[in-house]
Amino acid sequence: MSTRTPPVSEAAPALVPAPPSAPARPRSAPPPGARAVVAAVLVALATVALLNAPPPSAARNGPAPGSATTDAATTGAGTTEGSATTTGAATTVGSAAAPLAPAAPAAPGARALPAPRGSVAAGAPGAAALGSPGAPSGPASPDAPALAPPALGAPALGAPALALPALGAPALAAPVRFAGKAFDTCEAPSLAVMRAWRGSPYGAVGIYFGGRGRGCPVQTELTPAWVASAHAMGWRLLPLFVGSQAPCVDSLAKRRFAIGGNPASQGTKEGGDAVRAARALGIGTSSPLYLDIEAYRRGDTSCAATTLSFVRAWNREVRRLGYLPGFYSSAETGVRDMETQRKAGTKDLPDVMWFARWRGQPALLTESVLHPEAWTPHARIHQYAGNVTETYGGRTLAIDRNAMDAPVARVPAPTRFAARVPVPLSFVASRRP
Repeated sequence: MSTRTPPVSEAAPALVPAPPSAPARPRSAPPPGARAVVAAVLVALATVALLNAPPPSAARNGPAPGSATTDAATTGAGTTEGSATTTGAATTVGSAAAPLAPAAPAAPGARALPAPRGSVAAGAPGAAALGSPGAPSGPASPDAPALAPPALGAPALGAPALALPALGAPALAAPVRFAGKAFDTCEAPSLAVMRAWRGSPYGAVGIYFGGRGRGCPVQTELTPAWVASAHAMGWRLLPLFVGSQAPCVDSLAKRRFAIGGNPASQGTKEGGDAVRAARALGIGTSSPLYLDIEAYRRGDTSCAATTLSFVRAWNREVRRLGYLPGFYSSAETGVRDMETQRKAGTKDLPDVMWFARWRGQPALLTESVLHPEAWTPHARIHQYAGNVTETYGGRTLAIDRNAMDAPVARVPAPTRFAARVPVPLSFVASRRP
């Protein structure tokens, strides 16, 4: 979270000393009293003219054609995109939202406490900061291009200024966030299982929607209809992309997906792949896409530099195309290296940090490798347990457990469910991430 300089009060204007003696009034000038009488007469005549003028046509006939009106009431399950209504366990986000102007960063040291399970919030223009140091503030010119929201996980200290998006970048709505418990599993469960698990303590689910390094590349259930149906049930979705991996990745099964000799070009390409796969599933802009970089050899500076170049390029492309780049990795490798780069002021870092440390209990705001204010507020997920088995509603799954206060996918309400067709992939199979 960025720090801000307190506002400085404006100094009172310096008084100009009066000249030693005022020049004498010319004899031909009228006395001060006469000038006052003339001014009063002119004001009275102008007032009478204004009172007798006819009202403008817009006032007589209502709003001019094309003017926008806002209905602030949102009830039931149907809401417009950019707002969220929570009723019980289910929250529906609709489809239309205004562009978000960059907001001022939150006050230094502020931390957001996780809300109760099932809570969802959608930011609004002028609401609490999503801030990044150096981000422009204040309303933009009506003719200026819409700006993407600043980085959610803005660093606390010594961060670089946020680069403005390229002209023609899509206008983004405020991210929708969820605070509570989440789980992820290798293959998207059936809708029957998702319905049975609504009685679980979890309110969000991680879905491995793309990437050549996925452990379960054949996602039988994961279709646009599944995404829309799970979202309509009240589930919040965390899209995970398992692409190329660090050249020194620990997992033997992942080494065949190592980043090549041109990491920046490869990262850009795979960032585009991620956005296309997300769009094919009906995941809308302003959604987070989480890049999964598995644990790699700590202390290998060449490997870390290659991985960083790939991740930054992936982030730039995802952000350019209107999505939020998130990052998942081991706390002791990928996450530690990202925190080091944040302290160094490196640009193009992730907006949201999803760190894995299997200590059995959530430690969302107290992870030792992260500065207490880094990637806050609303930009952290902690995977605190893995490969556990749980049963709800008579359905059993092997899952990883997560605690989160972070953005989730925006799923615009479709006019109809798309046909059950697999997401187009050009990825090679591997084992579970």
